[in-house]
Amino acid sequence: MSTFHRTAAFHTLGCKLNFAETSTIARQLTDAGYDKVSFDEKANVYVINTCSVTENADRECKLHVKRAMKANPEGLVVIVGCYAQLKPEEISQIEGVDLVLGAKEKFNILSYLDDLEKSESEGVVHSCEIEETDFFIGSYSIGDRTRAFLKVQDGCDYKCTYCTIPLARGISRSDTIENVLKNATEIAARDIKEIVLTGVNIGDYGKGEFGNKRHEHTFLDLISELDKVDGIERIRISSIEPNLLKDESIELVSKSKSFVPHFHIPLQSGSDDLLKKMKRRYLTKLYNDRVNKIREVMPDAAIGVDVIVGFPGETEERFIETYNFLNDLPITYLHVFTYSERENTEAVAMDGVVPVAERKKRNKMLRILSEKKKMAFYQTQLGKTLPVLWEHENKDGKMFGFTENYVRVQKDFDPASVNQIEFLNLEKILSDGTVSVQSSYQSFLAKA
Repeated sequence: MSTFHRTAAFHTLGCKLNFAETSTIARQLTDAGYDKVSFDEKANVYVINTCSVTENADRECKLHVKRAMKANPEGLVVIVGCYAQLKPEEISQIEGVDLVLGAKEKFNILSYLDDLEKSESEGVVHSCEIEETDFFIGSYSIGDRTRAFLKVQDGCDYKCTYCTIPLARGISRSDTIENVLKNATEIAARDIKEIVLTGVNIGDYGKGEFGNKRHEHTFLDLISELDKVDGIERIRISSIEPNLLKDESIELVSKSKSFVPHFHIPLQSGSDDLLKKMKRRYLTKLYNDRVNKIREVMPDAAIGVDVIVGFPGETEERFIETYNFLNDLPITYLHVFTYSERENTEAVAMDGVVPVAERKKRNKMLRILSEKKKMAFYQTQLGKTLPVLWEHENKDGKMFGFTENYVRVQKDFDPASVNQIEFLNLEKILSDGTVSVQSSYQSFLAKA
């Protein structure tokens, strides 16, 4: 390794899983002697971790390459992530890009950097066929001092007709329980209060644990073991498929010392006809049963929902079916996605294309519904005393935090409260949609 001072900068697009993986790549570089700098500073290497889910993947990638080139025209630009796996040749043509690494190669970034020189023409591509991506690299991100994203699973064996993620990330595979617990213990040692479990399909945890389909552990085993880790105040489950969220897991969360009452469960459509066209693995009855089971054992749990509008064949009637289904469900908020065509997916060739203007109109209707749902849920929490974990950001003299059940609260900034859990009384909903709290009467720094 050469002795001169080397710097690296990182930018992440997309999901929590990408943030976890960027952090792992960053740690590899810092362990090898690179200093981490901000993305707009002059650096020797710029790593951009891309996403294929956003409609503007190409535009976003180009935008951040330009940012890197502006900060240092001589800096090496490396593109990794889902978009890099799906469109490596296309990305290599972007001016300023020097190296494109696919799903299998991104964690070997150091072995490619030593001989890399600034490209005069197109970037170098190292990208395997996605079928070769059958290994698991455990990772976690520490975005701030409050919360860490812990990757426990990668890839997906589902064949949803709108989705490119299996093409970008490969088959479903998991970390070993031992390694997940080791990572969780490392996070706890850094005095980080909350872990968010991430993956592409985390309810499928266990599959591919041994580099093949042999299956020893399940998602229930995983959360049972994580609940025993000392030093973690909160564990939050990120998105989990409804067919994989079993009653036993819901029961465990309801009695857990660490897991918080917050679930995010993709629905995608409230029409059984569309769920079948999407090749989802459940129908609305099962989804309804899951939500009601959560409400039965955790009446105050936050329940988030993913939904897609404008999928081919979504007639006005089917959209209204989705709207009414969501309106009647006791859920907390929605993440609304507007369907966009993706190459190499079944849905691209389907009849019943919904005009883009109509997709946008439906998106807006559901976002308004989401806001109503959230405010109604917040209203039910007013007057309750709940534990709040405060974040470090100081925004115009205010600080923000979340209750266990995902109510966003604010108070005047107090540096002593950063990364602390305090029991507070939820007072009223403010004009910005957050909730004010009454002065703390009990500081809750560690669970008994």
